[in-house]
Amino acid sequence: MEQKQTMTTEERLGIIMKGDEYLKAGNKAEAMRIMKQVPLAPHLAKFAKEFIGVDFLIKGGFNLSDAEAEFGPDWLTQ
Repeated sequence: MEQKQTMTTEERLGIIMKGDEYLKAGNKAEAMRIMKQVPLAPHLAKFAKEFIGVDFLIKGGFNLSDAEAEFGPDWLTQ
């Protein structure tokens, strides 16, 4: 999935609200898939990398564009 490099607050909120609709409908898997489109906060991405591992972030399908913008394009492999 291509990660959007910039996302407005309104776009983030729209995605979260759509994910919440799926949660309320009982479709947790689709809710998580939708919500992973919102860029993971850089501090959370860094924590996950250090304490859970790079594979978790890569295989998890998280949008890491904000972390990449803050830490640089090779931050996962450094």
